[in-house]
Amino acid sequence: MTAIIGWDIGGAHVKAARAENGRIVAVAQRACAPHLGLAHLETPILETLAELGPAEGHRVTMTAELSDAFEDRMRGVVSVAAIAAREIGADNILFYAGARGFVARANIVHEADAVASANWRASAELVAQHCGEALFIDIGSTTTDIVPIRIGRVAAQGAADAERLACGELAYAGFSRGAPQAYARLAPIGGQWTPLVNEAFASMADVRRVLGDLREGENPADLSPTADGRPKTVAASRARLARLVGRDGADLTDAQAHALAAHFARAQLRVIEDQIALLASRDAIAPDAPYIGAGAGRLLVQRLAQTQKRAYRDFADLIDASDELRIAAANCAPAAALALLTI
Repeated sequence: MTAIIGWDIGGAHVKAARAENGRIVAVAQRACAPHLGLAHLETPILETLAELGPAEGHRVTMTAELSDAFEDRMRGVVSVAAIAAREIGADNILFYAGARGFVARANIVHEADAVASANWRASAELVAQHCGEALFIDIGSTTTDIVPIRIGRVAAQGAADAERLACGELAYAGFSRGAPQAYARLAPIGGQWTPLVNEAFASMADVRRVLGDLREGENPADLSPTADGRPKTVAASRARLARLVGRDGADLTDAQAHALAAHFARAQLRVIEDQIALLASRDAIAPDAPYIGAGAGRLLVQRLAQTQKRAYRDFADLIDASDELRIAAANCAPAAALALLTI
């Protein structure tokens, strides 16, 4: 038996997937917060390793270098690589450098630019092994990766985040994290357009709960604390959203609260749609290409596909695993892809 663990070490989550002989047998996800101190990254890695057990190989990708725990991204890559190597404690650890493949820790300093935030490409490479033409869309908790697949190859123009944002391949629009007022300047309340309060009163998780796309309580799609420390309930989410329009939760009717959440959801979705339009403007998407959805928000990808009259396929369908683990692997696509990709 050959066991490989793929790691996706982010600024909000540590995700990992264990593959044995090409089949996913375990998936783990934990919240992390390196900006509060590096112990908040080290501990989730250790706990995840204890859950998944030893393996013949470990493959690591990261986005945690973007955390303001680090002075810049390059220092972040070197630091996160050192933490991962120390906490995993294995000699057989490789770091994913995107189109350059895998590199040893000894080469991290020289390959830091390629290692930084390359997790999206691992997932896209796995999709390209199964689909000749596709648009791969991974809506995670914080961002959305939008990657064209052409003739069975990843056809991305950008590599680093700045390039990908500029050419339509990345949007800072996630399923549960981020501020609703980042996507809108006004909101409709009682037949009037209301300017928004630009404070950290609510998150997109509150929007999802009010709309019924996110169940109450803790779940893998929303591991972050609420903005006010109060419960993850529909009522508390309504109150948090109401503060964005200068009101209390009790000031809004059920219909008004739902309409407010739907307004924020539409505004955020337009950000993703605009990036897709940018890709379409350079003929990056084949006319008959299906949308392949991954991440905690892939339900939104399915809705996008329906709206834009595209076929839809779930990333989970590409994974050899039990039904439960296929779903978990689709939520942690880069980690699962790293565990499965051949070197």
